[in-house]
Amino acid sequence: MIKIAVLVSGSGSNLQALINAKLSGKIVGVISNKPEAYALERAKQANIQTMVIAHQQYPHREAFDDAMHQQLLDWDVDLVVLAGFMRILSAKFVQAWEGKMINIHPSLLPNYKGMHTHQRVLNTGDVYHGCTIHYVTAELDAGQALAQGVLQVAQHDHATSLAQRVHTLEHMIYPQVVEWICTGTIQHTALGVLYRDQIMQKPIQFCKL
Repeated sequence: MIKIAVLVSGSGSNLQALINAKLSGKIVGVISNKPEAYALERAKQANIQTMVIAHQQYPHREAFDDAMHQQLLDWDVDLVVLAGFMRILSAKFVQAWEGKMINIHPSLLPNYKGMHTHQRVLNTGDVYHGCTIHYVTAELDAGQALAQGVLQVAQHDHATSLAQRVHTLEHMIYPQVVEWICTGTIQHTALGVLYRDQIMQKPIQFCKL
């Protein structure tokens, strides 16, 4: 059984979606860099072990990441899931977990890397928006995309309403991709990323138009 750790900084709605999904793998622990993160309470209610590693207590990013790395090793983790984890990870940490760490980003990557994606989409006048689940690499929001949730931007949308609609998509597709990894439907191999034993050429799309 795949052992999963979830890294969080905030309310943990994507963590809740993963808990509710009753995955084939097991969430063995939740790490937060913020002791006040409500995600920790969600984990405790589900009898999942939690750990606060406050980044302010470490002299530099690498020392903080080393502490997280050791905790993940202690839990014998197979897959690291970033769910609203608001820290940029060091290259050393990313390299140690490459192919075993995924993130969800609120845009249709490679468009709109970084922050404030919903407002940027509105400013540009894009017809479509959504979210992307991807493997984490040292370059921000640049790892291979595994799946995308796609929606059509409505005339009445503003940044807040668009964020809420994208969140709904996230809660649908993140558990599905994690389940695919747990069951071996998606595999990270030396040949590349496989989906159903075939090289994945482009992300799987879920549309909610």
